[in-house]
Amino acid sequence: MADKQTYANHVRWLPPYHFFLAPLMLVNLIYWIVRMVQVPSWDHGWMIVLSIGLVALTLLARTQALTAQDRLIRLEERLRYREVLSPDLAEKAMGLRTSEYIALRFASDDELPDLVEKTLNGDFEKPKDIKLAVQNWRGDYLRV
Repeated sequence: MADKQTYANHVRWLPPYHFFLAPLMLVNLIYWIVRMVQVPSWDHGWMIVLSIGLVALTLLARTQALTAQDRLIRLEERLRYREVLSPDLAEKAMGLRTSEYIALRFASDDELPDLVEKTLNGDFEKPKDIKLAVQNWRGDYLRV
């Protein structure tokens, strides 16, 4: 396993996506735009349209994977809340936004009740603020 995860290093980079596929699609799009400016033609115009489609496909594939992971995190956290929180607080926590569940997943079991209360009371403006409030970080090493 990598270094102990903290707020400072919790962002996950997926090298095949972030450093190969996404840049490749953008370079391809730029290439065909430059070619269209140099030598205007229907073929070059079509390649621009196709390149835009490839960029969109690349982004959509990543977005759908992250959305599926977000749904799983929300489910995992709801199950965790049933075990860790009081029944009343667990019930109130069902109203949290998915982004709040995702941020709260880093909190240890000991500090979770307090952070859930603060989140429900509106003490945090953004999910980032929740993560910054976590004292005992619980790493998520499986997110891609």
